[in-house]
Amino acid sequence: MTTQISTSKITHFMSPFSIDIEPMSRLLLVNFEKDPDTVYVGFEPQVFDDNEHGKGHLVIGWRKDGKVDVYHEPTLTLNADKYDIVGKGLENLIACDFEVAFFEINEAGVQANYMFNDLQNRKVSIKISEKNSKKRRPFGLLAPMGSVAEKPSAMPLVMLQDFYFVRRLQTDFEVFIDNVQHQPDKLPVPMDWTSMYFARYSPKPLIGRLNPEFDGLIFPVDVDQGIKTLNQGDYTFDFSWKNDSIAIQKISRVNDVHPVSITFEDAFPDIESLATNTAKHGEFTIEADPSIGTLPGDYSVENANDTIKIELRFDGWKPRPSKLSLYFIYAVAGVFKKWPATYVWTAFINKSEDGNYYMKSKWKRIKI
Repeated sequence: MTTQISTSKITHFMSPFSIDIEPMSRLLLVNFEKDPDTVYVGFEPQVFDDNEHGKGHLVIGWRKDGKVDVYHEPTLTLNADKYDIVGKGLENLIACDFEVAFFEINEAGVQANYMFNDLQNRKVSIKISEKNSKKRRPFGLLAPMGSVAEKPSAMPLVMLQDFYFVRRLQTDFEVFIDNVQHQPDKLPVPMDWTSMYFARYSPKPLIGRLNPEFDGLIFPVDVDQGIKTLNQGDYTFDFSWKNDSIAIQKISRVNDVHPVSITFEDAFPDIESLATNTAKHGEFTIEADPSIGTLPGDYSVENANDTIKIELRFDGWKPRPSKLSLYFIYAVAGVFKKWPATYVWTAFINKSEDGNYYMKSKWKRIKI
């Protein structure tokens, strides 16, 4: 028996990028900003059934001050720190027993019913029942979840497949707070020749958090020299090579809905081999399901006196409208496309005396 001895050379790379995925089964957004409550201007029911959160319902209460209250069934396990990307941040996280908690989506549309008491012990009731036989024509959307976040610890990537609005015709829709009825907001233009409420929903939400702020060690990963693709945990890396130098061409975050990928038009260089006092710039694109469109941007990486500085900036969301009414909505409501351009990510990487690499990263928002 002859022993095969591998002659492959081993190199390694480091990726400073990460995409956290928050599993979610369904979500619904109900706005009544034109007929507000003394505390709330909208509610956002969400449904979970996964190993991270458990199984159950929650309702986000969107407050007039821009912050949120999160009412959740005790069966759910939630991390309060992750709500800093929602509105202006979390005000209250409340475990409560819902009197009724039901939300399904069928061919006719939304069927939802929620009843619970808020922090002021006022009864909240949300009821929607669509009975429209007309075929729905959903589309994809990058929701502007991060448009009002003040101090985000990550960039929210709320990618909604099969997204649609609640139709006004043949729909029962009621919102009561403390026995006072509030009229839901309406979409200003018809869609698919149908009048719509501004209430919207998705049975396939993909909730990502790009590059959560980090302060700690990052470690090299060994690869065979010349390898094109590497699967590591929930990530797939595609590489390009120049001589013996490795560079990242694409990063894909695998999940149960659709892979989320970062593609570098100009391959992201190996951090370790970047010479002192040199820099590189390039472009990248983030995308998931094609219906959602793309999120392009540019990166810079420079080595100044053995401190690596990396920066990501974004051009804004580039949708793929599938109908004329969407062109109009995206044109008049600039928040849909412009908000990502206000996010900037910066990371600094240093090599310590023991040979380990330390990274500290942070997000900031800028005016455009």
